[in-house]
Amino acid sequence: MTQLQRWTAEQIPDQTDRIFVVTGANSGLGLATTRALARRGGHVILAVRDERKGRRAVAEITAEHPHASLEVRRLDLADLDSVRGFADQLRADHPHVDVLINNAGVMAPPRTLSAQGHELQFACNHLGHFALSGLLLDLLAAGSDPRVVTVSSINHRQARIRFDDLTGERGYKPMGFYNQSKLANAVFGRELHLRLTESGSPVRSVLAHPGYTATHLQTSTPIGLWRVVLGRIGNPLFAQRPADGALPQLFAATDPEVESGQFIGPGGLAELRGAPTRVQLAPVGADTETGRRLWELSEQLTDVRFPFPATI
Repeated sequence: MTQLQRWTAEQIPDQTDRIFVVTGANSGLGLATTRALARRGGHVILAVRDERKGRRAVAEITAEHPHASLEVRRLDLADLDSVRGFADQLRADHPHVDVLINNAGVMAPPRTLSAQGHELQFACNHLGHFALSGLLLDLLAAGSDPRVVTVSSINHRQARIRFDDLTGERGYKPMGFYNQSKLANAVFGRELHLRLTESGSPVRSVLAHPGYTATHLQTSTPIGLWRVVLGRIGNPLFAQRPADGALPQLFAATDPEVESGQFIGPGGLAELRGAPTRVQLAPVGADTETGRRLWELSEQLTDVRFPFPATI
């Protein structure tokens, strides 16, 4: 892999007059992404479950950059009613969105079901972002150089999608179901790219992953063993800062040369850290039948159909 000439956030082009939606924007990768976009003039909508934490993030950024253009909106990705309400309010207030960054996630909780009865990690990390992308696609198509950036993980390479037990009723392993949700992100991003391209849509679908980055995901997981292994041991020894881990998704969201369907990750050893570069999906992530099956299932579970334009 060739790293992209040590690309940094300083190389983000001017983003004045561009509107970004960043999920999970109040901490970790989302906060680092929001800060970098705001510094370059972008208007960033912080889509967060806890508005108080969102307002705290805004205060933190504006203390450094007083002219930052930011707004906080509540979004609980694990609740599809919240996703619809967020999309409806956004449509009422904004005529377009230029970039959606599907960044938020939960990692390795005890088995928990969402408001609609889906396993929490699959609900929040995949289904919520699938629904949000579909509900905002018309606003994105009206934007300038529009993109959907979906954040996956190197863990997608260790996963399979348990189509016969998506809720974990017959066997739940916290990290296994986290990995499944990250594979679903990867499969979704690629399948979205194929369907956007086929329909002639101007929207690009780009995938990114942060390598191994020190965020609240590792330290807030309620599973004690994983909190020790990831947060107390792994983070200090191997993890990069959120500002560095956010570079792949920032590159995917802003670089003029990025193409739909590409996967951007760190270029260092084992893709754990380093400057952004183009990386490869695991074969299961690019499997045509898996993509079709997950897409149709996600439509059924969310009741969201993407308004693709007719092919010209």
